[in-house]
This record gives sequence, structure tokens and C-alpha cells, in this order.
Amino acid sequence: MPPSVRLFVARGATDMRKSFDTLAAVVMEVVDEDPQSGHLFLFVNRRRDRLKVLWWDGSGYCLLAKRLEHGQFRVFDRAKGKAGAFELSASELALVLEGIDLRGARRRVSHDQLSLQT
Repeated sequence: MPPSVRLFVARGATDMRKSFDTLAAVVMEVVDEDPQSGHLFLFVNRRRDRLKVLWWDGSGYCLLAKRLEHGQFRVFDRAKGKAGAFELSASELALVLEGIDLRGARRRVSHDQLSLQT
């Protein structure tokens, strides 16, 4: 994914019956972004066991849906009770899609990052 692409997570629960146009409307109203910007927009249901990702690929909307058989998408704990959106990194998105709990996760400095600092 290009570094110019941002990932926005809509705070609060989203009705998973929503699809392309209604999720695009949520992006404009709640996230306050242009749904045709090329960025990715994530939505989660109230039980946090389903999510949808909406993005514009230049010719139309694309939609990815995922349902966890067990557990919840825990990154969305920070979405409770607030309006708007927060951002995730591409690596955080990959972990979220695997159902990994990011609350206790820590980023470690890699060897490549250390050599760039010297």
C-alpha cells in the first residue's frame, strides 16, 4: 500500500447492512473525509465481530468485509463513545484483520531502523 494512503476508522458502531453508497455517506458525515480520496475507511459493528473496509479505486467503490468466527476486533475499543475517526497504520490494519489484539502490542525498533539513525 502506498504511504500516501491513509486508513481511517469510524468511531462507534456501524450497521453492517450498509453498503457502498451509505458507507460513503458515513465517510462524508462522520469521518469528514472525501470517500473518493483513495484512502481506506474502516467500519465495525456493535459486537465488534464484523468489519467493512471501503475505498475508491479510481473507477468505483470497493468493499471488503470480514467476520470473525470467535472473538472481537479489539482495536475498536478506542472507538467507543466518541464521534469522528482515528487513524491506523498499514501494519496495524494487517494485525486487526487477523483478529490480533493491539492493546498490549508494542512496536520494537528493528535493526534497519537503528542503522538509519546513525
